[in-house]
Amino acid sequence: MLVVSQALLKKYMPPPPEQAQNKTAQTQPATKTSPAAPAPQAAIPRSTTVAAKQASTETETVIENDLYRIAFTNRGAQVKSWILKKFDNDAQNGPLELVHFAAAQKYGYPLSLWTYDETLNSRLNSALYIPSNEGNLTAPAQITFEYADQDLVVRKTFHFDHTYVLNVETSVLYKGAEIFAAPAWPAGFGDQVTPASYAASGIDYHNDASTERSGYIFFPTYVTRLPVKSISGGNTIKGPFEWAGTGDQYFTAIFIPNDPTSAAMVTLRNPMEIPQKPGFNPVGAGSKDTANVDLLGAAVGNLRGPTTERMYVGPKELAVLDAVPVATIKNDSPDLRGIVNFGWWGILSRPLFLWLKWTYNHIVHNWGWAIVIQTFIITILLLPLRITQMKSMLKMQRIQPQIKNIQEKYKKYSLRDPRKAAMNEEISALYKKEGVNPAGGCLPLLIQFPFLIAYYRMLGVALELRHAHWLWITDLSAADWVLPLLMVVSMIVMQRMTPQAGMDPAQQKMMTVMMPLMMGFIFFKLAAGLNLYYTESNLISIAQQAVMNRTKLGREMREMMEKRARKKEK
Repeated sequence: MLVVSQALLKKYMPPPPEQAQNKTAQTQPATKTSPAAPAPQAAIPRSTTVAAKQASTETETVIENDLYRIAFTNRGAQVKSWILKKFDNDAQNGPLELVHFAAAQKYGYPLSLWTYDETLNSRLNSALYIPSNEGNLTAPAQITFEYADQDLVVRKTFHFDHTYVLNVETSVLYKGAEIFAAPAWPAGFGDQVTPASYAASGIDYHNDASTERSGYIFFPTYVTRLPVKSISGGNTIKGPFEWAGTGDQYFTAIFIPNDPTSAAMVTLRNPMEIPQKPGFNPVGAGSKDTANVDLLGAAVGNLRGPTTERMYVGPKELAVLDAVPVATIKNDSPDLRGIVNFGWWGILSRPLFLWLKWTYNHIVHNWGWAIVIQTFIITILLLPLRITQMKSMLKMQRIQPQIKNIQEKYKKYSLRDPRKAAMNEEISALYKKEGVNPAGGCLPLLIQFPFLIAYYRMLGVALELRHAHWLWITDLSAADWVLPLLMVVSMIVMQRMTPQAGMDPAQQKMMTVMMPLMMGFIFFKLAAGLNLYYTESNLISIAQQAVMNRTKLGREMREMMEKRARKKEK
């Protein structure tokens, strides 16, 4: 119907005035044009009137301060090296390079431009720009790159100061019109050397108008965190958001738009094959020697024209992030602290970390010993809960024979029989009479659970543990086989020492071995700092249990267990 209607309209309807005027002009004889009245140029793209700007050779410009050394190339006006001076690389033989060279060669370098046109992307990021400065510059400094050809005009300006934050201004005119061309951090980070380090990456953004609530603590969740599996390459997330970007476990590249309402973020996700072991050459290797991982990146810009924003590239260090102001945030802390993911129990994790850092700064000046001191204090403070748990278990064991008599009394009735409800009433009356709380044994564990999870989460994101030394350990953030082994042995000893009133002896023997082995398997590849915390907790608990077993309460529980074991043997 559309095709037919267009043909009928063209045949029977009068042409628009402009078309009729053009048709009349074509039928009239040509006249000589006066020099004072040049031919109209409106239909010619504006970019053709701009003088070409492009360099003849590739050059390099280096911007440096006490925190970083950034090397720009005028090919694409992008960064080919971004070194953080205060952090070592994974081999601990030099400063950390944030640019992932292998990934950047395939998917783009930092501060390249991203558009929805792949061909245009290639032109923007391979052209030779004219830089305003060459050679070495010391921050504070500014550098501008310009490029122009027949239909493309590009300008990129970067301003650097004494912090990890830089100002970014970009504009792209294509065939005379402003287009969306977002500055990007396209392909991971240089500290990603193992499959686990790639799996720890994600994309985060802060929405000040968020009404979401966290699962366990009923506060608004202003930060949305996208894990690898929920990210699709080329997807656009429109604002408003106050900051957005990508990061891994310890480092991040975050864009801070000047106008959150007109900002948009394009999420980038690309595959890559890496060696299972760092330093291994995957060329010619088998599938067992390599792993397929996902590289994450982000491009953030203004949908309505030129982009003006700030960018933070550096460590996920709490003190540094707190010092970066974000004035557009109104309902949350106006800084970048939300980048550090303390999890649901952040209300506990953050104070724990600040306490740990205070211990490091003012007492021991070693992160391993700071964990030892903090773990000792925490375990001592939790001792009353363990005593309460043992008392509750003892009371339950005392009335166990009476409960069994009541259960035998109602054994002949099915679960659906109304008379079965009388059994529960009798048991409840017995609990009340003897002053027993059925949840008394579990309640102390439930109270400890959020606290332990918060500590676990805090140590998992603490950048300060990266490459921190303690005794034989050279990196408290990396795996260590000695501490997990000590943890398994200490758990077996603790299980054998702890009276398990009410538990079948055969079941207790199985749990004495199976539970420690399972925990050892889980913790074998976790950070040494976490294993130090749990191992020390077990050792202190063994000492506590040895003392408690000598008390009247402990002796009574052990006698009950031995008596029950003798009955089982008969």
